[in-house]
Amino acid sequence: MSKHWSYKLDDNGIGWLHFDHLDSSNNVFSNEALDELAAEISEIDKAAPRGLIFISDKKAGFIAGADVKGFVGRSDVDETEQFIKGVHSLFQRIEDLPFPTLALIHGHCLGGGLELALACRYRVARDDEGTRLSFPEVRLGIFPGFGGSVRSIELLGPLVAMQNMLNSRALTGRAAKKIGLVDQIAPERHLKQAAIDLITRQPPPHQPSFSQRLLNNNPLRSMLARYMEKETAKRVNREHYPAPFKLLDHWKLHGGSKAALYKSEARGVAELLTSSTAQNLIRVFFLQERMKSLGKGSDFKPHHVHVIGGGVMGGDIAAWCALRGMRVTLQDREAQYLSKAMQRAHALFRKKLKRTPLIQAAGDRLIPDHKGDGIEKADIIIEAIFESVEAKQVLFKEIEARAKPDAVLASNTSSIPLEQIATILKKPERLVGIHFFNPVAKMQLIEIVSSKQTSPDETHRAAAFALAINRLPLPVTSSPGFLVNRILMPYLLEAVALLEEGVPAPAIDRAALRFGMPMGPIALADSVGIDICLSVAQKLSETMDVTVPAILQKKVDDNNLGIKSGWGFYRYQKGKAVKTPIPSDYKAPEDLTNRMIFRLLNEAVACLREGVVEDADLLDAGVIFGTGFAPFRGGPMQYIRDSGVNQMRQRLEALNSAHGARFKADPGWSDLE
Repeated sequence: MSKHWSYKLDDNGIGWLHFDHLDSSNNVFSNEALDELAAEISEIDKAAPRGLIFISDKKAGFIAGADVKGFVGRSDVDETEQFIKGVHSLFQRIEDLPFPTLALIHGHCLGGGLELALACRYRVARDDEGTRLSFPEVRLGIFPGFGGSVRSIELLGPLVAMQNMLNSRALTGRAAKKIGLVDQIAPERHLKQAAIDLITRQPPPHQPSFSQRLLNNNPLRSMLARYMEKETAKRVNREHYPAPFKLLDHWKLHGGSKAALYKSEARGVAELLTSSTAQNLIRVFFLQERMKSLGKGSDFKPHHVHVIGGGVMGGDIAAWCALRGMRVTLQDREAQYLSKAMQRAHALFRKKLKRTPLIQAAGDRLIPDHKGDGIEKADIIIEAIFESVEAKQVLFKEIEARAKPDAVLASNTSSIPLEQIATILKKPERLVGIHFFNPVAKMQLIEIVSSKQTSPDETHRAAAFALAINRLPLPVTSSPGFLVNRILMPYLLEAVALLEEGVPAPAIDRAALRFGMPMGPIALADSVGIDICLSVAQKLSETMDVTVPAILQKKVDDNNLGIKSGWGFYRYQKGKAVKTPIPSDYKAPEDLTNRMIFRLLNEAVACLREGVVEDADLLDAGVIFGTGFAPFRGGPMQYIRDSGVNQMRQRLEALNSAHGARFKADPGWSDLE
């Protein structure tokens, strides 16, 4: 008797194998579920139905893939390879069944779930925006390992298959039909009948065109693989993220033989899965899942958002909320200040939504409101004006008087403690921080800031709002800089100090990129805005031992603010930096990278000691999703643990001896030993 699978035979003689993983909102391939599937296939093979349809009983979707929990801590390559070969054997049995098989897909069909679908003769997908098919494995530091790298190439041709495995792009049912990944799409009401019709008619399975198949032969295969490797290297460092390159090598070397591909897939994925990179990326996946859970269970369902402040940050917050389906009113002092925000919003809608009706609907949800009429009606009110305690106090006094009694009152302040703002409120427990990061449309993290006065219910509702707009909530305490800016700023300031010492900006940025940061600190300062960096640094210097480099003030005085002014630490043409080449004989300081990274690590240890976040895992999550800190290293605290606490502290002490007290080890290092 299966816990997770149930088999039914309909009046047409077609078997329906239902997947409903026990005690889970999603279907995943746990070891138990795979064992049960093997037993079910044996029985169904004996019964010899007219056809077999795989169907999910989960509302969320078809199958979310392998149970990632089973990947944690894997270190034995041979053992992992044998596990993968076992799944290969099971899926091959499904492919070899003597009657037609079909995967009936709705919602998400990811990773191993898509690989099961590929083992079927046919695939039918529900035609709606909620259907998503993809291979997300490279995000976990591996590539498809349940036969997907073989069957996708056979079904789609190597170019289309490799592109989808390399970029992890999620396809709607309609997009999947266009490339041949699914055979048919149908609305919900016709979905099952479409599956029955395909099983009954038994048309020839999809095949790629002759020109697509030709690319799998040498020398074209080698040429295409080298080209794709070159393009991939523009986005990804092989040393940091080997999975996409290993996938390309796997296909380039073995693409001429299915048997060799299966063998190479099993070994290659096993080697990747047991590596520190994959294990850290898997850890990051679970950190992300933990943050998603923080806002769940709340009955707060925001429908109307009112944003005050039509600048870049406020306007982009409003646009993102409208994009995610909410009614949004956007307020500023005068209507003229809202025009640029509306232009940026419509550009975002066009980029993200593509289709005219969806773009128009999003535009209709975003309403300019310079008089602030939306305050009385909004479920959540977000202040996003300039960083001034006095200005925010005046504004929140008015908001509190006009807002609904149950509306969430939130500030997007990046550095001002909530206690200072809340002094003018009759009910200071209502004020919560909802701190977005720039650019709003790309940065997944939102800091949910609470003071000692903030009601836990308000914090929970703010986290629920973050989830409602597809963002990750991170609870932090109200303290200068909160978590992300506080940890990031010493790193940026050390980079600027190096610049003042004569180290070329490109050399500084190159060192950070080699460490694994997504962007160099000098380029980051230009992107954020040097005026913003100066403002945050000055506020932190009021309560922390932070020295603000004079060059920041000089840049602001000269209006060299970065990308937005066309000149910062770099000069910009059409938004791209014009960099002076590093002299060929230039030798960077040996401790260049350590000086920047250890300022960041030391501040991370201080934040953990002070309880700015609940624990080390959430700290790592915040710094990864808020700054882009090298995900393959697992976050600052994981990097310290992996490298050895004592060894890392010794390196910090060496920097302290060489460069002074700013590298003095925080007392929290003793707690890590």
